[in-house]
Amino acid sequence: MHTRRFLLAGGAALASTGYSLNAFARKARTGAHAHPATPAAPAGASAAATVPEAPAMTPVGPVDTVARWACILDYNSGATLLEKAADERMPPSSLTKMMTAYVTFGMLKSGRLKLDQALPVSEKAWRMQGSRMFVPLGQSIPVQDLIQGMVIQSGNDACIVLAEGISGSEEQFVAVMNDTAGKLGLSNSHFMNATGWPAENHYMSARDVAYLALRLIHDFPEYYHYFSEKEFFFNKIRQENRNALVVKGLADGLKTGHTDAGGFGLCASSEREGRRVILALNGMPTSNVRARESERLMGWSFANFEAAKILNKGEVVEQAPVWMGQSQTVPLVVAQDFTMLLPHGWRNSTHVSLDYQGPLAAPLKAGQPAGQLTVLLPGGRQALVPVVVGQDVPALGVLGRAARRLHL
Repeated sequence: MHTRRFLLAGGAALASTGYSLNAFARKARTGAHAHPATPAAPAGASAAATVPEAPAMTPVGPVDTVARWACILDYNSGATLLEKAADERMPPSSLTKMMTAYVTFGMLKSGRLKLDQALPVSEKAWRMQGSRMFVPLGQSIPVQDLIQGMVIQSGNDACIVLAEGISGSEEQFVAVMNDTAGKLGLSNSHFMNATGWPAENHYMSARDVAYLALRLIHDFPEYYHYFSEKEFFFNKIRQENRNALVVKGLADGLKTGHTDAGGFGLCASSEREGRRVILALNGMPTSNVRARESERLMGWSFANFEAAKILNKGEVVEQAPVWMGQSQTVPLVVAQDFTMLLPHGWRNSTHVSLDYQGPLAAPLKAGQPAGQLTVLLPGGRQALVPVVVGQDVPALGVLGRAARRLHL
């Protein structure tokens, strides 16, 4: 007999701690949010002039933003907190350097590159335009200085020195960037250079930028600190980090960018009270607007969500009937802790139901699978949590079975 019980229907929840459904979050990223990619804005177009009127979508309802492209992720669960044209291909400008950094950090971690290793400055690197760390022609620069010049000063010249030093040429390095993007699942990213210099067929999506940031933080914690440094002196020149949130102490990384086609963009991450949020915005009209909007949306991300405690491992959710056991019932318990990042007020729109086949036939062993809880979350999301038998129940002997039949 199939049994279903509703344990929570928009009221007080069962308590829990410590679990995040990362697999569920990944499914949401590749499934529910998989929209057809659209072409990047044409070279020379004004991103600010083509900002869609539609607001960003969030679990708590629409939110206006001046950003043309936006994606905000919760680091622990991978859940999307806000998205606006998040899967459209966009000109990433210097946000590209996050991938250059990812490849460089991978080389360091594998031992194929050393922080104190000096790489030569080619004429191509020396002649690079745009933002620079001003590497001297013909000299060799330590990798650590080049990383700082790339992520703090957004040095295009530093990127070329790293690319040529690691792969022999920028073109070969870009092939590694694209191969890495494929392995990371960045399905709306393709690189033509290591700097983000405007080029046809060079694009990323806001979701890919945010997810790349997540992987940088997760995969290379030992190198992530470079993104939080507020200034860097090189060649007697002091330059400040262009990320306004980092300078103001509101974020501990990552990167800014700007081109005429892409507008002003920023990817930032911040950790507060055990929660980390990653924000990727692009297509804003000025650097001042970028600073204000990123600060506003970062604050919004922390203010509107909480780690919702729903279920506790070992918590009894039902006394299930037992067929021919030494006990007539057995406790069914939650197999794992379950908590998720949800909007404030989630209790009013979260439902938990229990499904199992009863009565359960003895003998039963503690930990034996018995059914599942279905958690219906705000916004129509659904998660499944397994339920197991809470204690051993031996089967009745021959006399016990006979007595039970007579009693029945």
